[in-house]
Amino acid sequence: MESKRARLDRFLSSELKIKRKDIRLMLAQNRVRVDGIVAKDIQQLVDEFSHVSLDDRVLKNNTPSYVMLNKPVGVVSATKDVKHKTVIDLLEHPAKSELHIVGRLDLNTSGLVLLTNDGRWSRNLMSPECKVEKRYRVTLQNPLSEEYIHAFAKGFYFEFEDITTQAAKLEIIGEYVAEVTLTEGKYHQIKRMFGRFRNPVIGLHRCSVGELTLDAYLNEGASRDLTAAEVNGIFG
Repeated sequence: MESKRARLDRFLSSELKIKRKDIRLMLAQNRVRVDGIVAKDIQQLVDEFSHVSLDDRVLKNNTPSYVMLNKPVGVVSATKDVKHKTVIDLLEHPAKSELHIVGRLDLNTSGLVLLTNDGRWSRNLMSPECKVEKRYRVTLQNPLSEEYIHAFAKGFYFEFEDITTQAAKLEIIGEYVAEVTLTEGKYHQIKRMFGRFRNPVIGLHRCSVGELTLDAYLNEGASRDLTAAEVNGIFG
């Protein structure tokens, strides 16, 4: 999702249906404010969350939204689907129609899903350069051993994509349960990694993204807005 940034003169020209040359006079008369401050530069950039007003008439005043949702198994990470209920269907939020999904989960994977209308925030979360960690609780059909820890830390070669996965942390929680922390998200990556041991994944749940952990009091299918501290602190 691209963030919508534009020069102030282009935005005003489009919004007011006037020529750009007329905007210089508006600014010289101190008639335009951006985020409460009198605008002087026609080249000033505004984005989808800038507050822009002309003579106290509000032209733009969108609010960023950040939502966490506890996705159940059987719900798809999509805005529309003809066969299954989607995470959007589960939402009761005033900005529901504006939100996009940040990092999708498979149909049979449960846990933390993030949604927002802030394209820059979501791109940073998903950017390979930022290496934001995602932690998963994995339930397996067969018992685990120390061998798994070393293999995950070394990485696996996926012949189809001709890539080697980045180092992943695996912590054994119980005989059949592990927590896996990744900084990437290849296609069915966790299932394919355990597949090298011929150990089927029978349960997969995302616990956290970055420094943000799924709210333990959030029931399956429920959602809530993130706090300002959570939005700003997710990158650590």
